[in-house]
Amino acid sequence: MTDLISGILGLSFAAGLDTYATVLALGVLQRFGVVHLPHSLEVVGSTPVIAAAASLFIIEFVADKIPFVDSVWDAIHTVIRPAAGALLAYGVAGSVDPQWQAVAALAGGGIALTSHTAKASTRAAVNVSPEPFSNWALSIVEDVLSFSLVWLTTSHPWFAAAVVLLLIAAALYIIWKLSGFARRVFGRIV
Repeated sequence: MTDLISGILGLSFAAGLDTYATVLALGVLQRFGVVHLPHSLEVVGSTPVIAAAASLFIIEFVADKIPFVDSVWDAIHTVIRPAAGALLAYGVAGSVDPQWQAVAALAGGGIALTSHTAKASTRAAVNVSPEPFSNWALSIVEDVLSFSLVWLTTSHPWFAAAVVLLLIAAALYIIWKLSGFARRVFGRIV
């Protein structure tokens, strides 16, 4: 049960930050036998899925380093990342009753949307900075966090669940703070 909850939390949160890194990490871990994913997720270890995830990860890696391009990329991925989080959560819960799979998918989509919203709003706030280094640093931290969460979720589920719960709380705080900032900024403009 802990593996199930940790998988839903960890993979969904990671997918909200970087879907392609999450799928790539899962696929590589599955391919090399480091983890044994549920039957419903074994497909991520196939060559076409790993190749597609790697290609899209490289594109995202570059796009994330360019101010404003990263915001456009994030806007496009406002649909993709939560959907991926929902699909991964559904796959993690592949062996449970279908009603709980649906609950897992809903939770996974919500968790991925939360991490995505925190990421996208933080990146939008950083884009107003005149130097590019903070943007690059945030991008690299997001990539490392996505890969790390996948590893942590698959190797230390209890610890991963605790870390992700803290990350969800931090994401909600970031969203709350930046939404207040946005209201003040746009209130002055209007």
